[in-house]
Amino acid sequence: MTGFDTLQVHAGTEPDPATGARQVPIYQTTSYVFKDADHAARLFNLEEVGYIYSRLTNPTVGALANRIVALEGGVGGVCTSSGHAAQIMALYPLMSPGKNIVASTRLYGGTYTQFTQVFKRFGWSCTFVDFDDPAAIEAAIDDDTRAIFCESLANPVGHPIDLDAVGKVADKAGLPLVVDNTSATPYLCRPIEHGATLVVHSTTKYLTGNGTVTGGAIVDSGKFDWSASGKFPSLSEPEPAYHGVNFHGALGEMAFTFHSIAVGLRDLGMTMNPQAAHYTLMGIETLSLRMRKHVENAQAVAEWLEKHDKVAKVNYAGLASSPVHDRGKRIFPRGTGGLFTVELKGGYEDCVKLVGNLKLFSHVANLGDTRSLVIHSASTTHRQLTDEQREAAGASNNVVRLSIGIEDADDIIADLDQALAAL
Repeated sequence: MTGFDTLQVHAGTEPDPATGARQVPIYQTTSYVFKDADHAARLFNLEEVGYIYSRLTNPTVGALANRIVALEGGVGGVCTSSGHAAQIMALYPLMSPGKNIVASTRLYGGTYTQFTQVFKRFGWSCTFVDFDDPAAIEAAIDDDTRAIFCESLANPVGHPIDLDAVGKVADKAGLPLVVDNTSATPYLCRPIEHGATLVVHSTTKYLTGNGTVTGGAIVDSGKFDWSASGKFPSLSEPEPAYHGVNFHGALGEMAFTFHSIAVGLRDLGMTMNPQAAHYTLMGIETLSLRMRKHVENAQAVAEWLEKHDKVAKVNYAGLASSPVHDRGKRIFPRGTGGLFTVELKGGYEDCVKLVGNLKLFSHVANLGDTRSLVIHSASTTHRQLTDEQREAAGASNNVVRLSIGIEDADDIIADLDQALAAL
């Protein structure tokens, strides 16, 4: 079996057949010449795999999708223009007006808004429950539920979800489990091995790792029987949006992937551009090296902060004092990532001052960069939520989110030390 470090460099790519170029070229083209009319017909009939139009498929973007699929242990996947686009694309074949999703209360603020506000316009609804309570998840499921959704390491707290327990609930209910694996990456966790049906990513974050481009990805496990329950007609019945093709009947385990390309990308147009794919391909080549450093630094910084007299609490599963420490070690044996939150004794005002005092840290609405990043979630990414919703998400007023970079740990700590001293 090929190792992770080898896959992150080689999976999904080979030397360019036309030129011998070793790095994947940026195929900056809108369209592709068909060999003849029969060749074009076979492509449109899904009888042959190939390139039609770059809103659907592109060699650079396809290489990235194949690499992420290999790292996650799936059978197929697609890339999108952003992580938010990936979430909509993942749910699009599963949902219809009047149907609902059961989702974790521990979600990125933008996802919460997407699920509560944007999805209303599609006629979809969402029930939020504490995913630390499998019985609550099960109780929230009804006849109209079509998916269960959570983050593996929940943003902003870095809270590890017990994917094994959630996967059992989804399996019992006969529903697909969709897991956002952005904060963990496949190096720290492969959700498919814990029962996930689909895995989504904001490739903007750790996969690219350098803050240059936005993007998203969806990976299909290929393990879900879309025809078993009759609840997923877009995949198990003739699809009117694609001349009556029964995707599951015709394509089996690749049904979701081909539907996402032939219908999802074609009609929603949430396409990743080839230059973004190129940057992300290069970023993934060092993913394991970076993630090991992120984890090492986060552990050192969290342990230092836990002892500081101006810190009320550090929410990091890597700490022995964390109530979810054992779960983190079980689901994330290589570490629980570089993302966590700090609760300050001085409350909201001290959080704002801390962010302003930091010098090495960059104050940005992003995570997963090589650089250390900071943000006060309550006044930014989670500002649109109520106090109760922010507290459930782990983004209370006295909380600062840190995304620990790959700088020297001593320098990160020194910056936090001077910023806290100035409060």
